[in-house]
Amino acid sequence: MTWLVFLILLLAGALAYGGGLALARRRGRDVRSHSRPGQHAAFAAIWAVIPALVVLTIGQITLPGIATGLIEAGETPAVAELEPFRRAAFYSDARRVGAGDQAQQIWPAPLAQELTATGQRIAWIGNGLNLALGALVAAVALIGALVAFTRIRPDFRARSRVEAWVAIGLFACSAIAVLTTIGIIASLVYDSWRFFQSVPITEFLFGTKWSPQIAIRADQVGSSGAFGAVPLFAGTLLIMLIAMIVAGPIGLFSAIYLSEYAGPKTRATVKPLLEILAGVPTVVYGFFAALTVGPALRVFFNTIGGWLIGGPLDGVGQYLALVQNQMALTAGAVMGIMLIPFVSSLSDDIINAVPQSLRDGSFAMGATKSETISRVLMPAALPGVAGAFLLAVSRAIGETMIVTMAAGLAANLTFNPLDTVTTVTVQIVTLLTGDQEFNSPKTLAAFGLGLTLFLVTLALNIIAQRIVSAYREQYD
Repeated sequence: MTWLVFLILLLAGALAYGGGLALARRRGRDVRSHSRPGQHAAFAAIWAVIPALVVLTIGQITLPGIATGLIEAGETPAVAELEPFRRAAFYSDARRVGAGDQAQQIWPAPLAQELTATGQRIAWIGNGLNLALGALVAAVALIGALVAFTRIRPDFRARSRVEAWVAIGLFACSAIAVLTTIGIIASLVYDSWRFFQSVPITEFLFGTKWSPQIAIRADQVGSSGAFGAVPLFAGTLLIMLIAMIVAGPIGLFSAIYLSEYAGPKTRATVKPLLEILAGVPTVVYGFFAALTVGPALRVFFNTIGGWLIGGPLDGVGQYLALVQNQMALTAGAVMGIMLIPFVSSLSDDIINAVPQSLRDGSFAMGATKSETISRVLMPAALPGVAGAFLLAVSRAIGETMIVTMAAGLAANLTFNPLDTVTTVTVQIVTLLTGDQEFNSPKTLAAFGLGLTLFLVTLALNIIAQRIVSAYREQYD
């Protein structure tokens, strides 16, 4: 029914626009008008659509409560005596029956006989309320259009009114973005505060044991929960560093080559192919890491370990012989491949934005191309390149799927790239997967991790802005 009401709104707006356009042209035929006919028509369309859209929004919010009240007002004593859970289940089945599904054969008499009648009554109430809402929306749209038509005349400042509505719309969009950000932060802060009421913040930030699961026996570590997040921070940092070691040099050198060395045909071919990597879904990278890169690295290290066993490095050989597919090196290497387009594309655009006069001046002083790149272009492009690296770092910190499939879920406090680790984002997903009770520290720990990740990312952005500002002032 909602789509039909939206169709009515679109039709009303189109009719109001057409009527306002014709009326403005007729009334301003022999008189100089302040605004153009199209602006008068837009004013009429706005008055036909906006008030009706407000009524529709209010109706969609209030109709479910009105429908529930009408349904409960006519319920029989047999339904009213049910327990709240069974009563809700009865009405859920009745709604399905009213929608055309077959009656559920799980209710004893007299509820079985009342199920069909209740379903029909629910459908009748819902259809009636929807029809009433549609009629009200159409009436409001008609009244708004008529009010706008009465104001269309040559001296009416329709352009100013339309621009005011456009400004209101733009302000509403920006306000929604700001309020959404505030809401996200408020949700994180509130639920994190609830979490830190149960778990001391010092234990969370400096503890080295992460075991949030509910224990079966009282002697287990997780009997009261262990929420030391240091292993998660270490795993996130380790994988991010490996990814940036791969993506940073390759992406930056690719950008330098495409910008300064490649010809137009080579650039037109290589750059789109390189940017295709940015469009590959992360789950595909995860499959690539788990099925290709992980086994290849395992075979490589197991082979080296087999060569070392029995020699002076027997301990190292035995360790390498036991390396498995899931490890930080696998996740970090594949994540670095995923991040190459972020670094390369942005760095290439930034290097190209450096004025050509700087290159010409360097060449005029006798500098070679490599000297021009290292001593002129890169210092000039350093703020933008730093921003590109920061974007790649933020992307690496927030990646989840590749780490889940290639690095595992074990919270190990290690900086060994051959060990299994996990990250903050992976644990957030794990803690919030399935039906969870949002009053337990186990679930609320996800919000503590999210707030910490938010603050760390914010700090990185502030530091990067300070660095960029300092180098820009020095360059200027």
